[in-house]
Amino acid sequence: MTCLVVIPARWSSVRLPGKPLADIAGKPMVVRVYEQAVASGVGPVVVASDDERVVGAARVCGADAVLTSASHASGTDRIAEVVAMRGLDPATVVVNVQGDEPLLPPRLIEQVAANLSHRAEFAIATLCESIEREDEIFEPDVVKVVFDARGRAAYFSRAPIPYCRGRFDARASHSPAAARYGLHYRHIGLYAYRADFLSRFHALEPAPNELAESLEQLRAIHHGYSIHVEAARERPGPGVDTPEDLERVRAIFARRLRRD
Repeated sequence: MTCLVVIPARWSSVRLPGKPLADIAGKPMVVRVYEQAVASGVGPVVVASDDERVVGAARVCGADAVLTSASHASGTDRIAEVVAMRGLDPATVVVNVQGDEPLLPPRLIEQVAANLSHRAEFAIATLCESIEREDEIFEPDVVKVVFDARGRAAYFSRAPIPYCRGRFDARASHSPAAARYGLHYRHIGLYAYRADFLSRFHALEPAPNELAESLEQLRAIHHGYSIHVEAARERPGPGVDTPEDLERVRAIFARRLRRD
């Protein structure tokens, strides 16, 4: 398969401004993400940012990096600009690796790229993992996904789907047992698309469910595109959204460096 990995890295972040350049064990976070993407071996890797500081820092470390518009509403829009900029073949598989995932296993990048390349009927491929704690099922920041026997996504939601009637109605015990049924899956924000889909996606009207849930992938479902979902072959490490997340990731890298 012909594949390109793109890392959208936006400078602005409400909870952690300048996040792409946050230091993690002596390197900017965006470079740590870049190294994981390169290790996947699926194809060339490009950092796409709206800020010269991020582009410059990535290039100093040997990464291919491009400056993109500051007006993009999402990482998908930023990646679509890279697709147009590079003049990619319509069949190219483009993997979206978020710029705040320095612990993303390279194996998962390979998995999502291969899943899409082998399934011509799907426009997008993504991954999920089982939810093991019941409190996470009710947490809006944990996006849930339900899918059919062929892996076709039916819906993504911040709500507890599927809803276990009779067990969730009272929620009296907050027992973790409900998660052990294997019904609840957390969506992992790693995507593979075909280049021609990305060229069309940004022109689609936002969907009512997308706006209500603030979940961009619902636009694709609304307009009739199929999303393939598969359980990740290993659990991803924590991402970085807050200063607390950053300290947790720094501690993980520090432990790894001491072991090495």
